[in-house]
Amino acid sequence: MRREKSESEKAAGKLISAIQKEWGEEIGTPQADHSEEVMGRAHGLLQARTAESMRSLLKEKTVTEFLGEFWVRRHPLVKPAIIFLEKAMERENA
Repeated sequence: MRREKSESEKAAGKLISAIQKEWGEEIGTPQADHSEEVMGRAHGLLQARTAESMRSLLKEKTVTEFLGEFWVRRHPLVKPAIIFLEKAMERENA
């Protein structure tokens, strides 16, 4: 029987997809390693599965701070996925 994914877990998956697109554009450049690290952090959020567990992982940081503010500023196309995740986390705990 399949486990039902939380709204936050689905949103974290979308965030990873957005980061992967950015990483794919950077393959072969020095920036690709940093994007891969950011993707690893996003995978941590996905593995947390619920908003409550994600908040514990974030340790009072925003998703942007957790991923790295400099990286997010350089990759504005991921911002909608970050906002989507933050809203999903809010709704999940409402």
